[in-house]
Amino acid sequence: MKQITKKELWLLLMQLAVWALVLAAPVLAAFIGTRRWTTSVTTFFMVWGILRSPIVLYFANFYLLGPFLFFKRRFGLFVLANVALTALLNYSFFLIPANTAAEQDIDIPADAWIGLFAGMFSYLLLNIAVIATAIGIRHFLKIRTIRQQLKEAEQRSTEAELAWLKNQINPHFLFNTLNNISSLTQIEPDKAQDAIAQLSDLLRYAMYETNKERVALSGEVEFMGNYVELMKLRCNEQTDVGCQFSVANPQTEVAPLLFISLIENAFKHGVSSSRPSTISISLTQDDDTLTFACDNTNYPKSDADRSGSGIGLENTRRRLELLYHGRYTWEQTQDELMYHIKITLKL
Repeated sequence: MKQITKKELWLLLMQLAVWALVLAAPVLAAFIGTRRWTTSVTTFFMVWGILRSPIVLYFANFYLLGPFLFFKRRFGLFVLANVALTALLNYSFFLIPANTAAEQDIDIPADAWIGLFAGMFSYLLLNIAVIATAIGIRHFLKIRTIRQQLKEAEQRSTEAELAWLKNQINPHFLFNTLNNISSLTQIEPDKAQDAIAQLSDLLRYAMYETNKERVALSGEVEFMGNYVELMKLRCNEQTDVGCQFSVANPQTEVAPLLFISLIENAFKHGVSSSRPSTISISLTQDDDTLTFACDNTNYPKSDADRSGSGIGLENTRRRLELLYHGRYTWEQTQDELMYHIKITLKL
């Protein structure tokens, strides 16, 4: 058995309150006008006799006939059920006046019959209008619920995609850093040991500090600085690496590990073992604007080298679109000597 939620209970109480006000308004008006309770009671029974059918039809269609017949496209049964219910509720209203006139042999003028049938027709239209109102309100609430469910599903999908993109970043970074340390162990074991300690600090940050949606900018700056130092261990004396971080408010929050793939990409494509290489990285904060820029020499990978597949750039741009939609710019240019990328965020 389905349990009634608090939201559904409030909806029922609100509808009951509206109909109670409709019933009470004429009664209160009668009491104010006459100051007599007997008149108010008489007015109540008159109003109840008129509104009994619309009220029953409203709740019957809102909670039963609408959900189980109309919205399941059983239109024939829906119409038949409403006709039967309307006839049952209004039997006395439609038939008793005519039967009474026939039994008592009362000669009713033609104008009176016209007025009687006009009143019956108007009352029938009132019942139909109430049915339409009940179905319309139920339809509106149904559409709103569906939209809310779609919005929640979209939110869950976005969160799942962000988590997936972030998981693509962390192993990607770890794989390349381990390769760097692996090559270093054959040349300078002591430096390799220090590099392992640095990597441990980096992984601790990546695993325990970046589980939040936003992290302090100071942590990101420290992470990027340590990462660059670790990557520089692999570079030879022909490589010039420069970093400049200018952060006005270290406590400003930003999405974690947002720029690390771009730095990683610079070392992949900007360093040559035989030719001069340059990498320049900067992060600048100006009020609520954060600007990341990275320039590096351009040494394209061969088709056989799959280390530069471009997944890091794709993931970074997708994360920006999900997290900073409409609040970021992406500038990417390339010439024969240099590759430039610049990202501006509105925090």
